This record gives sequence, structure tokens and C-alpha cells, in this order.
Amino acid sequence: MPYLDDSLVVFTDLDGSLLDHDSYSWQPAQGWLDKLAQHGVPVIITTSKTSAEVSSLQRDLQLNHLPFIAENGAYIHLPASEGPQHQVIGADYQRVREILVQLRQRYDFEFRGFGDVSPQQVADWTGLSLDDARLAMQREGSEPLMWFGSQPDFAHMEKLLAEEGLALTRGGRFWHVMGREAGKGQAVKWLIEHYRQQRNNPPVSLGLGDGPNDISMLEAVDFAVVIRGKHDQKMPLNKAENNIYRTTLYGPEGWRQGLDHFLSL
Repeated sequence: MPYLDDSLVVFTDLDGSLLDHDSYSWQPAQGWLDKLAQHGVPVIITTSKTSAEVSSLQRDLQLNHLPFIAENGAYIHLPASEGPQHQVIGADYQRVREILVQLRQRYDFEFRGFGDVSPQQVADWTGLSLDDARLAMQREGSEPLMWFGSQPDFAHMEKLLAEEGLALTRGGRFWHVMGREAGKGQAVKWLIEHYRQQRNNPPVSLGLGDGPNDISMLEAVDFAVVIRGKHDQKMPLNKAENNIYRTTLYGPEGWRQGLDHFLSL
């Protein structure tokens, strides 16, 4: 079991995990956020949200001195004190959009991405305010999609995207298209190595997430909290069962429940 006085790093998804799926509140998790801060434990946001969205949330959560992972691992941000401030993994947003538009025009695939719609439509899809929807559209390396077509068409598009060096991952509300080299797991491994070099010893890592796009993150850490999700997607993990805890509660209540299970003073 990990301890707060270990060389601990916590990686957390946002929507449906640290943040409530509907209200976006994190209040039930605040006690643990305070305790982790008191012990100097980095809490690394690892999310499908954009850098613009995370920067705003980091300030509210008092985590803005820490790195974060955005756009499902397509974007890694470091504080100025820790090196180059950001990098895009895999294809950039313009390339992702170009390929998606070309495939839709050629094969008449039925989907809409953020680049196809207005901020009001993104707000309607997500429940975000109009201002926050605009932040969600400031993308660097991935595109969220709403799919309206058939399953055979989806499988065909997935194959064509792979031929272009792109991959699809499932989030809580959307499918996300990004470079094949990107992903939460790869980004988490990169940051674990970053902390190992900083501290001259390997950190103990704990991850919390609720959706299929969190699986690679949860497999990359030492201890995994699978937060009960408001979806019917399976969450199989390739790791020892005693290093996995599956919560009975949703969102930030489940987040708190997971830390209560794993962490001791």
C-alpha cells in the first residue's frame, strides 16, 4: 500500500472522476486535495480537456504550479521551472482535422467534431457554459467526435485513421481522434520518468479514472482506482487485482473513496 510520505505522484482524470459528470463540482474531493497538498504530493490532471480548460481549472484547484496532461495525452505541460513548457505528442490539430475532413468527404462518414460546429453546439453537447465551450475548442492535438453513423462505417473509419497514423479513444461523452503515439498512458510514463530524474528515485504512482480512455493511464501507474462510471463500458485492467480498487460511488465521491482505500499516513 502507498503512503503519503512515500515519493508519491497522483494522476487523475477530471470529468466523471475528480469532477462530477454533470455539475463539474469537485467539492467531495476537497479534503483529500488539501491533505495531498499538505504532504507535497503532486496531483497531475490527466484529461481529455484542452490546455486552456485545464489552466483555468488548475488555478481553481490550486494546482497551477504542477504539470498536467491534456487532450488524452496529446499534450503535456510543464511549469516554467521544470523545462520546456509544453509538447504535442503525435499529430497536431490541423493535421487531425485535415484527415477527418478528407475521410468524411470521400466516404460520407456521419460525424461532427468540435471543428465543425459552433461554441453553442459544444455547450449543448457538454453542459459547459459558452465561455468554457470556447476554451474546449482551443485544441492542440486531438479532436472530439460525435458519431452518428453505423458500426460498420465506424470500423471502416477507424481502419482508415490507423493508416494515417491516427487513433481513436473513447471518452465519457465523445470519441477522440489523435496521433497514434499519443495517449494518457504514454504521457503518464513520460512524467513518471520526469519525476524519477528530479528525485533520483522512482516515484510511487496512483491513478484515478472512470472511462475507457483512462485504461492506459491506470495500467501505467502502480495503484489504480477505477471510479464507477455513468456508462456501460467495461474497464478491464492488466495488473494485479490487489493494486486495483473499484469504487461503488461516482465522480468526486468515488475519488475520495479510492484514496480512502489506498492511502495511509
